[in-house]
Amino acid sequence: MTDSVTLTPDARTFEAARGEADFPHSPVARFGADTPLRLDAGGVLTSFQIAYQTYGTLNAARSNAILLCHALTGDQHAANVHPVTGKPGWWETMVGPGKPIDTDRFFVISSNVLGGCLGTTGPSSTNPATGQCYGLDLPVVTIRDMVRAQSMLIDHLGIDRLLAVVGGSMGGMQVLQWAASYPERVFAVMPIATGARHSAQNIAYHEVGRQAIMADPDWLGGRYLAAGTSPRRGLSVARMAAHITYMSDSSLHRKFGRRLQDRDGHTFSFDADFQVESYLRHQGEAFVDRFDANSYLYVTRAMDYFDLAADYGGVLANAFKGTKTRFCLVSFTSDWLFPTPASRAVVHALNAAGASVSFAEIETDKGHDAFLLDEPELFAITRGFLDAAARTVGVS
Repeated sequence: MTDSVTLTPDARTFEAARGEADFPHSPVARFGADTPLRLDAGGVLTSFQIAYQTYGTLNAARSNAILLCHALTGDQHAANVHPVTGKPGWWETMVGPGKPIDTDRFFVISSNVLGGCLGTTGPSSTNPATGQCYGLDLPVVTIRDMVRAQSMLIDHLGIDRLLAVVGGSMGGMQVLQWAASYPERVFAVMPIATGARHSAQNIAYHEVGRQAIMADPDWLGGRYLAAGTSPRRGLSVARMAAHITYMSDSSLHRKFGRRLQDRDGHTFSFDADFQVESYLRHQGEAFVDRFDANSYLYVTRAMDYFDLAADYGGVLANAFKGTKTRFCLVSFTSDWLFPTPASRAVVHALNAAGASVSFAEIETDKGHDAFLLDEPELFAITRGFLDAAARTVGVS
């Protein structure tokens, strides 16, 4: 007789997320010993996989492919229902038939990054050498490693050159890395709300999150999955701290102000008296049901290490020297995670390199996450840039 265990809704969601690590609800490209992936940290993955989604149809000339690069805690589910949360994809506003990234015209590819937890090899994936989860045995990965793996996926899909690579925040870092590492393979790139390196302030915020996770007694030195636990409290705090940086002061004030949560007065306790407290707690709790704590350590570290100029003698323009790729950069006036000067620094480097570049700063109070929200000006810029690129290469 088999014992039956009734899981709570949260536990069921968490188990569903765990199952996605090795066997996601999306296509997977698997690479073996004949195609090892060498990492910047010095390690080699002799066997790894990349989970991805595609939307639209690849044309006969294979010239209409656009790669999307997701942000820190995103995944491959850009424009479909998420298999774990049941919510719309993270870029449903931007990707689809008739939308700025029009899947009636373009073949759109969205992959989960190396180090993630939704089907691409990461710390929660099974290490083929041990049969156990990698945990911290997975070498630290970089943005360049992520892009190197993505280029192997593009090879796997039989595409020589991408019409465009588009992404925001950490996705924008990948876009810039694509332009630097594979200029011959990208006709156009669109880095949004990003920069060529992570600032000290951003590294500091990430460190707060990592320390919150590692201070959770259930983290167990990164071996929590083998023990059947999860550092939920630490990961939740990490998410809450990070989420503040994704919004602006004005957007928080507009949404919550100092309004109280389901009460008429202060409780004079440490309960969630204010709506903004309740909101952050909800964000933290929802996040731990879909994301792996060790993956959070890996992807934040990848962002911290990103410094594109450092790889080119400390001169950012050298990263784009001789490039024929077209660039369109976008920033938002209320983004204090990647403020406009970070984008302008890239534009100045591109000007110095003689590259074709356009730049737009969008006036908004929505903060860093504006690139994920209903932002008509961003939609218009994206549509115009991609349409022009498509006309130039003959995509109808």
